[in-house]
Amino acid sequence: MIIPHRELSPEALQGIIEDFVTRDGTDYGEVEATLKEKVDQVKRQLDKGNYFLLYDTELQTIGLVAKDQLSDSISFED
Repeated sequence: MIIPHRELSPEALQGIIEDFVTRDGTDYGEVEATLKEKVDQVKRQLDKGNYFLLYDTELQTIGLVAKDQLSDSISFED
C-alpha cells in the first residue's frame, strides 16, 4: 500500500527517512554526505515522485521504494 508522504507528520516522515538512510548498505557515492543532506535528498526524490513510501501490511513495515521497482499493478496519480 502506498502511503502519501505529504499526509504524514513532519516528525514521522523524518523518522522513516532517517531510518532508511542510516541502514547498512545505503550508498551515496564516493562523497560522504551528512545525515541532513541524505534526508534532504530523499525528501526531494519523494516530492518528485521518483520514490514512494510503501507499507507492507503483512510484515507491518514501511519502506522507501523507487518508482521503477514497483509493480505495474500499482497506479500512480499525476
